[in-house]
Amino acid sequence: MKKLSVISLFLVLNTFLSAQNIIVNKIEPPNWWEGMKYNKIQLMVYGEGLNNVEVKSEDLKIINVEPVKNSNYLFVDVDLNSTKAGSYEITFSNGKSEASIDFPVYERLQSPNIHRGFNQEDAIYLIMPDRFANGDVKNDFVEGYVDSFQNQYSQARHGGDISGVISKLDYIKELGFSTIWLTPVVENNTFRSYHGYSATDFYKVDPRHGNLETYKTLVNTAHEKGLKIIMDHVANHIAIDHPWIKNLPTADWINGTVKNHLEANHHKMVFTDPYSDSVTIKHVQEGWFVDYMPDLNHKNKFLANYIIQNTIWWVESTGVDGIREDTYPYCDQKFMSRWAEAVLTEYPTLNIVGEVWTGDPAFLSGYQGNNKFSKYNTNLPALTDFGMRDVLVNCLTGKESIYKFYTTLASDYLYPDVSQLVTFVDNHDVGRAMFYADSDIEKFKIAFHLLFTTRGIPQVFYGTEIGMKENEDHGTLRKNFPGGFPNDDRNAFTKTGRTDYENDIYNFFKKMLTLRKEHPALSKGKLIHFPPQNDVYIYFKKADDELIMNVINTGNNDAKIDLSKFSNIINGKINFINLYTSEELLNKNDILKIEGKKAEMFLVK
Repeated sequence: MKKLSVISLFLVLNTFLSAQNIIVNKIEPPNWWEGMKYNKIQLMVYGEGLNNVEVKSEDLKIINVEPVKNSNYLFVDVDLNSTKAGSYEITFSNGKSEASIDFPVYERLQSPNIHRGFNQEDAIYLIMPDRFANGDVKNDFVEGYVDSFQNQYSQARHGGDISGVISKLDYIKELGFSTIWLTPVVENNTFRSYHGYSATDFYKVDPRHGNLETYKTLVNTAHEKGLKIIMDHVANHIAIDHPWIKNLPTADWINGTVKNHLEANHHKMVFTDPYSDSVTIKHVQEGWFVDYMPDLNHKNKFLANYIIQNTIWWVESTGVDGIREDTYPYCDQKFMSRWAEAVLTEYPTLNIVGEVWTGDPAFLSGYQGNNKFSKYNTNLPALTDFGMRDVLVNCLTGKESIYKFYTTLASDYLYPDVSQLVTFVDNHDVGRAMFYADSDIEKFKIAFHLLFTTRGIPQVFYGTEIGMKENEDHGTLRKNFPGGFPNDDRNAFTKTGRTDYENDIYNFFKKMLTLRKEHPALSKGKLIHFPPQNDVYIYFKKADDELIMNVINTGNNDAKIDLSKFSNIINGKINFINLYTSEELLNKNDILKIEGKKAEMFLVK
């Protein structure tokens, strides 16, 4: 009995001492804005002794205080509906100890409609900042930021940053792109940190990329030049080195535990499959990709609020035009529907593209918002079109013929809005297009002709425009852009710094992008196509009074095209202008000759 009394006294004293020491380290989000639609926010408070505290503010309307078992965290609900811009003190007390912190509410400096979104009239240039250009060598190494892969060149940080991207905006614009997608620039203080997809702080730009002001400068400068910016966001997982992992806010903050968790499977059809088993779905939504990327539990109400607010905070802070959401199918799908709805309600002119890595249109289409076949509305406007990507790569490697491309487009009836498909041949996760083409330049050009002239929003990975040919190894395919880094022996951002081979590819891309701007039919015109015959695929793009005929000859031999077969579309017009060469052809005998392995397009007048 005596022992028990001593233990009890210790617990009482420990509780008393804990109650005397309240420490508040930080609050997330670190600020908010007046006049937001999303004006009831949940503050995540970090500190010590935060259980059994009273939270007060003279001028801020606190509507709820939600303690959790872990006294290092507290959640406070605040109503900002009528709150004006200013700094508001929040006080935490327990009768024995008191702490306070200021919470700023900013004036909104930009219209919610400044976020211009992206659509099929745009062309997206994808950049992995660490490998693109180094604009500030002073941030190459930052004290306290360690990467265990730094001694493996292909997996190490190379020093590219946001300043480097800013320095190349004119190059991107002159090439003809209208939109830039940057892979994540949030803090990744973990190994393989150049990658960007393993956050250790959701509210901080990695200092080796720059800071929030640098990011704002990028967006503002891009907007001044008529360019748009897409932010890469990751709601699914974090880094094993995130501070949360050593001290979880709640026991169910992540799915499973570090030592005991499900492995992810990749059966992304489970959400539209009427016969899906709940265990299979659980593995998709709650499984970890790898042991060093803990999977977040979106069923936790505090975490769900955190992710929604974090996304809105970044959009409002930076002024970006769109979001690319990473690993979309691996998140809790009902939460992601609510997430997309909240973001688009706040920013109706923004656009969101979800990364859904499946090449089967029957499964891919189920993720697009307003799909009548889905179990619920995802509210997701745009999708990454792995269906087109897979067939284009298979055409490049010779596994499939152009007929498969035709049938893939013929499946477009499955999508609620096919114009919102982000199309591509390569990106930061797959081998380079020229690698799959095995250096066959004509096949390569055919693939990108199809990409730029059929339907959807084309995306090109940095360096593809100069014919980079890297394999499927991630560290290798994310090669440095020549001329973006100190001591590079040449500068491929300039004509004189590129080889003849690179200038040939570059000029092709610039021509295609110029034609898309000059001829709206190519980007937003109605597509009319015909089943390929003898390796020749023919399709028309029509908008208003403009009619463009595309002829794709994937065979090795020259082909003769009988134009009389298309008389119902051509409608007696005999003047054909080759948009690549500007050469005029008079259609007198209804025969058009196309060289082997060649893509041509003609303005029909």
